[in-house]
Amino acid sequence: MQRLVLDTNVWLDWLVFDDAGIALLKSAVSVRQVEIFIDEPCAFELATVLGYPLRKQILAPEAQARCMAECRRIARASTRETRAEPAAPLPVCRDADDQKFLELARACGADFLVTKDKLLLALARRKVKRAPFQIVTPAQLAAELASRLIA
Repeated sequence: MQRLVLDTNVWLDWLVFDDAGIALLKSAVSVRQVEIFIDEPCAFELATVLGYPLRKQILAPEAQARCMAECRRIARASTRETRAEPAAPLPVCRDADDQKFLELARACGADFLVTKDKLLLALARRKVKRAPFQIVTPAQLAAELASRLIA
């Protein structure tokens, strides 16, 4: 089973916008082909962003609560426990607010960090200090998932 971390924008595509670009991801979760992880710092950011105007409209508090409940139903909670062995080194994102996604992906042993964030995606292209997981777009993950279904 593949382990995933989703950034806030991918969660919004899932929970708010019902983006067709993540349909294969949703399907993979429903058949337990992948497992998604979230921790409190990432969940806090998602809850905060759900309160922002999205497509020029703020979600009602009840809708925000439903989104967070769905997120918590879908994702496994991860705590960033201290490990006995040294943690794999991580690249440093130019946006310090995005570093938490890299840290979560490392902490839960993720195979993929799924993001639309340009600064996180830039880390995937860097040759120095690569992450111990792949940083991919939802489309790249969909291609990976599709190739496994065909194989």
